Amino acid sequence: MTVGAFSEWRKLPVSLSELCINTTLRCGQSFRWHNVPNSDEWRCVLHGKLLSLKQDPTYLYYRTYRPPKSDTNDNDDTTTLNLIKHYFNLTANLTDFYAQWSSQDPNFKKKAPQFTGIRILRQDAWEALISFICSSNNNISRISQMVEKLCIHYGSFIGTVDDRAYHDFPTPEALTGAEVEGRLRGLGFGYRAKYIYQTAVIVAKEREKGWLDGLCNPESPAFGVEPGFGGDMKPEGRDGYREAHEKLLELQGVGPKVADCVSLMGLGWGESVPVDTHVWQIAQRDYKFGKGAHKTLNKATYDAVGNHFRKLWGKEAGWAHSVLFTADLRTFSDRLASSKKSKLDVDVNVKEEKDDDVEVEAKVTTAVALKRSASDEGDGDEKKVKAEDDKETKEELNGIVNASQTTTTRRMSKRLRSR
Repeated sequence: MTVGAFSEWRKLPVSLSELCINTTLRCGQSFRWHNVPNSDEWRCVLHGKLLSLKQDPTYLYYRTYRPPKSDTNDNDDTTTLNLIKHYFNLTANLTDFYAQWSSQDPNFKKKAPQFTGIRILRQDAWEALISFICSSNNNISRISQMVEKLCIHYGSFIGTVDDRAYHDFPTPEALTGAEVEGRLRGLGFGYRAKYIYQTAVIVAKEREKGWLDGLCNPESPAFGVEPGFGGDMKPEGRDGYREAHEKLLELQGVGPKVADCVSLMGLGWGESVPVDTHVWQIAQRDYKFGKGAHKTLNKATYDAVGNHFRKLWGKEAGWAHSVLFTADLRTFSDRLASSKKSKLDVDVNVKEEKDDDVEVEAKVTTAVALKRSASDEGDGDEKKVKAEDDKETKEELNGIVNASQTTTTRRMSKRLRSR
């Protein structure tokens, strides 16, 4: 069998504080990136190109797969670089954003140091739409499996590398066949099969060409489109964001949270704040929601949480919210545990009293992190599993993080202390 080959590695200067692909590609934004086993390399097909990425503290390295007998030129390399810069939203200075959000929010300032380099991806709007329809009552591992099945069965084949076949994401037209819904049910999509098929029909046959990309934030348009002015910010978000959100709600399988996920990660509306039960728990725990009129997560509370975060963080509130969302994922819980352990391992304070004695206070904090599988991490809505998915068993928690602190205070003479 004739196979292609990857180009040589090229590199783009970018620090881990500005982009960390190991976090960004695993935090529930995109579900198609494949981490090559026993390596730090990530691969995915974007816009018909199979890209391979890896990173060190100062550079992002990239290369592209070149099918056999393909012609390559400098323009192709330039296109690849522009695609990477677009996809990872690299024009914004993330360090400045983190500093701004930290100055406005003590909770963000506390959590952010362990989760630097998280960027909101500028994904293809159609891929984001279908991926987040799959996210309903689901977890990251199963969403990734479903998206992979969509690509294998309906996406264009790009190439095989290391015995793994890579496909592009299917077009809306590819998912409009009469057999699609039944086939997807057979592949384990459950009730989502109907929503995917019906939404594909609406986008491909009932909306004008380019309708979905037309909902993009003009400041963050689809790849290859020149940016424009996105409108004036309001407490509830810019007019374009509100319009895009309402238009998305007309589609099958799209509720407020899915519409916000697509608006943020597919349409570029940075003020979009998806609120699932994870985010609702964060709002209750860290931002005093859950009392008075905001006891339960309903439409009014959903809007109130979004408006609160927009007021707190501004027009990139969805980006800041995603950092806290990632910090709350069990997949990354070891970071918080290890950071606490290293920071608070042994804290000794010596207070001198009188002439001969000193008081020694020692605080010892131990954090224990047991590894959890990424498949345990849901979008927060797993408890609402529909009847068609009643054969799916609930996954057990595979880990727990506990922290304990002991404080010991004792007196010691200066003579003994000096020995």
